[in-house]
Amino acid sequence: MAREKTKYVCKECGYETPRWLGKCPSCGEWSSLVEEVITAVPAGHSKDVSKGPAPCPITELETVGTNRFTSGIAELDRVLGGGIVPGSVVLIGGDPGIGKSTLLLQVSGAVSTDTKVLYVSGEESSNQVKLRGDRLGIRSDNLLILPEVDLERIEYWIENTSPGLVVIDSIQTVFTKDLTSAPGSVSQVSQCASRLMRKAKELEIPICLVGHVTKQGAIAGPKVLEHIVDTVLYFEGERHHSFRILRCVKNRFGSTNEIGVFQMGDSGLSEITNPSEVFLSGRSHTVAGSCVTASVEGTRPILVEIEALVTRTPFGVPRRTTTGIDSNRVAIILAVLEKRAGLGLSMCDVYVSVAGGARLNEPAADLAVACAVASSFRNALCHPDVVIIGEVGLSGEIRGVSRIESRVAEAAKIGFKKCIIPASNRAVLTEHESLQVIPVRTISEALEHAMKR
Repeated sequence: MAREKTKYVCKECGYETPRWLGKCPSCGEWSSLVEEVITAVPAGHSKDVSKGPAPCPITELETVGTNRFTSGIAELDRVLGGGIVPGSVVLIGGDPGIGKSTLLLQVSGAVSTDTKVLYVSGEESSNQVKLRGDRLGIRSDNLLILPEVDLERIEYWIENTSPGLVVIDSIQTVFTKDLTSAPGSVSQVSQCASRLMRKAKELEIPICLVGHVTKQGAIAGPKVLEHIVDTVLYFEGERHHSFRILRCVKNRFGSTNEIGVFQMGDSGLSEITNPSEVFLSGRSHTVAGSCVTASVEGTRPILVEIEALVTRTPFGVPRRTTTGIDSNRVAIILAVLEKRAGLGLSMCDVYVSVAGGARLNEPAADLAVACAVASSFRNALCHPDVVIIGEVGLSGEIRGVSRIESRVAEAAKIGFKKCIIPASNRAVLTEHESLQVIPVRTISEALEHAMKR
């Protein structure tokens, strides 16, 4: 017979230990180890492994296209790579109150116009979901609400209702009776997600899972949860602000660089078709330390504002604080400014922020960061009608960036008059009547063109 033994698993990172510990040695969380009973299969136990599909040469396999269908929300379709793929499993994470349930209920209402949708609510009652649906204006007989956390019953209703879409809100509340651990534990989350994934593949039904997040912002539960699913989406933004950014970090059916921009209102989430205007709203033209750059997120160019504040430090060690941009990258830019441009930043506190809640991960924003810092340090305004694009090298040279044509075209469409770009990109750029293109080779040359004299 199978033998049972006990182990302790960290519910934050999945670390396993044979005895209880007050602090997890892996992630450092206190009181995060929970007891789980596992069943060991006795030696000699085996099953028939000859059954099942045999290996097949890749040249003999038939290519089958993905028949996507729309979610009813264009921004979500963009992030997913063109729509929802039948049989796929999508995991959506985000802070509490950010809008995960609202988004999926809106998607359920849009999809239910053509097919059945099973909305499984493990955290809210049917009446609570109905109240949210009334606020969003959702009224469809094809939208089925199931307040359930038992995995076996969820699987039963998936098989008997044959829906075109299933929403599980949330995966941390679902449990299976095959395991004795509590819902939300590492083993329960991984086991329930695996069984739902197999059900999605067998029945060709897409399943959307809502995932809780930890204090660090990562999806709670074992990391294997993100490996199991096909797509992982993160909802970003401040709860006290209306703008939300849906970012894709894993996608087996599309690009992982796309983002969707939404605005939270009384009637739910609405799409932002022109994110550049949103991120530049409220921009001041009379304060030093502000520059605009063009970032590319997937296939979409977006103009964002970079703000910098440079002040004399009252302490011996200056502070370097960043929001929305890599702090290590900013530290390199500050060193280049001090060495190549002669700015004495060693005794100054430097604060750099990307306005509007955006996040920049590409080096094309380096030159805009440098110009914003120099503008604040010299207390000299940058030209309000200029967009600055370029990567800064350690020797102070400005290197070329990708997708320069789409970046410059977005700047011209918004109404900017000048664009500072790397000299190496000038040869491949077409002329724009309403936009003056200024190629630069060094950081000193870029600062000279960017500052008002």
